[in-house]
Amino acid sequence: MSNSTVRAIVTDIEGTTTDINFVHKVLFPYAYAKLPDFLRENAATPAVAEQIDAVRSDMQAPEATLEAVIATLLHWIDTDQKVTPLKALQGMVWADGYQRGDFTGHLYADVAPALRQWQAEGKALYVYSSGSVQAQKLLFGYSDEGDLTPLFSGYFDTHIGHKREAASYQRILDTLDLPPASVLFLSDVVEELDAAEQAGMQTRQLVREGTQPGTHHTCVARFDEIAV
Repeated sequence: MSNSTVRAIVTDIEGTTTDINFVHKVLFPYAYAKLPDFLRENAATPAVAEQIDAVRSDMQAPEATLEAVIATLLHWIDTDQKVTPLKALQGMVWADGYQRGDFTGHLYADVAPALRQWQAEGKALYVYSSGSVQAQKLLFGYSDEGDLTPLFSGYFDTHIGHKREAASYQRILDTLDLPPASVLFLSDVVEELDAAEQAGMQTRQLVREGTQPGTHHTCVARFDEIAV
């Protein structure tokens, strides 16, 4: 299939644009430390209250106390659960951290130049990550390379579906309204690439340090090795 057919690029974040260590050694511990007091202080705020109710729903415990909700959220962080209300609340806590300058969003050095080049060439850029859309916008908005959000046409998270299910990628294609073969998906995770391919997308596996290369999808080590 000719690379010239690529009209849109959808990229994962962890292990693809961003070192997994940034997520697991900076963002997750920050949220773990700050989330309890954030919830206690903001539980009555409508946006926070909505997510607290969503946690209770996932717990199947509509009368759960705030402290029980907090304990559940911390357990989800400990066990790296991809739970939508957790992601939303983490995003709110991270927003404070980014805005305070406690950290910036890590990007591999090859990412921003490639994104700028692709966007300049007329490729539409999208993000699909298990982190919430808010967290995605924060990472790219407060990135090591400054505010990159103007480069992106849209963002997808687990509201569209889980990343290892072909139906999720079909929903993304429906939103983009593009032929499947004209959309390229980038990820470090073979199962995600498999699901995207089942939906008809082109795929590339990013093999960063510590990533196990698969045998089915074209592998690249850096964004500047991707010809589109």
